[in-house]
Amino acid sequence: MVAGADGILVALQDGREAMAELIGTDPETDLAVLKIDLPDLPVATISEEEQLRTGDVVMAIGNPFGLGQTVTKGIISATGRSQLGLNTYEDFIQTDAAINQGNSGGALINAYGRLIGINTAIFSQSGGSQGIGFAIPAPLALNVMEQIIEKGRVIRGWLGVEVQPLTDELAESFGLIQARGIVVSGLYRNGPAWNAGLRPGDVIMTIDGEPASSGRQAMNLVARTRPGQTVELEVLRDGQPMIFAAEVSVRPTFGS
Repeated sequence: MVAGADGILVALQDGREAMAELIGTDPETDLAVLKIDLPDLPVATISEEEQLRTGDVVMAIGNPFGLGQTVTKGIISATGRSQLGLNTYEDFIQTDAAINQGNSGGALINAYGRLIGINTAIFSQSGGSQGIGFAIPAPLALNVMEQIIEKGRVIRGWLGVEVQPLTDELAESFGLIQARGIVVSGLYRNGPAWNAGLRPGDVIMTIDGEPASSGRQAMNLVARTRPGQTVELEVLRDGQPMIFAAEVSVRPTFGS
């Protein structure tokens, strides 16, 4: 946790310590970028392109309960976990490597010692590890880091639309055969979706050809789109298919 900290002290495994400079934070992924000024710093090899597979052996490194550097071993239990209510943007690696209080911010590495994720949270009814831990994938963390360093903050795409799931009941009321898509429940005035012509009650079926299966999935898809690009929205309005083109804007900061 760096939010609200008066100072941040980084302690290395070789015994050296240094006060860190906070370069920036991204509350929506729970990541921060720190800078320390020390010579001959050890460097972790980041795994950007390796395909993560369920069952792969992983190790979690951290400082649980203030004991000092600790390593625990497990496997990847699942990838792409979301809708956990932990962060705004979620695409977690799930692991059964023991992650306890104090492991957050530590490395999740593969059997080759390459960084594949940043430990961030556990699911626990007791406060201790129950074999369900979550890590932010390294490519996402790397993208956040690079944007904070280059731009001072993370730039994400935004359409300015509020949505809700298309339940069976709503699908029936719209005269749809099956519940597929997401329902526009609100629009930000003069936002990209508003300017494109969308209305409350429209059912978004696809975004640039990708099925809109949930609000969070659609938000993540738009967030990865570079502001200024145009996306094509396949929409059902009163049961009739329509196509809209919306120019993605920069997502505003809604608190932090």
